[in-house]
Amino acid sequence: MTILPPDPDLTALRVNLARLRAERGWTFDELAGRSGLARRTLIDLEHGRTTGTVTTWHALAHAFEVPIGRLLGTLCDDHTPPGTQGS
Repeated sequence: MTILPPDPDLTALRVNLARLRAERGWTFDELAGRSGLARRTLIDLEHGRTTGTVTTWHALAHAFEVPIGRLLGTLCDDHTPPGTQGS
């Protein structure tokens, strides 16, 4: 019997992106300039039309000056993250 991991919380991921952008008062254009990503990519990420790549989230972490784990950690918001059970 194979036990599959829970689905990632992609809604929390996009909400976290929107929150970080709003906290800084940045427009999509400003975040695009700071991250090197296309404005359309950022809009699609926030609206859940795409999940992006590791490279995309790496660029965003640098733009926001936060650890990448702060961005991606929200993927496990609705379940126990791997490696934390029994701690």
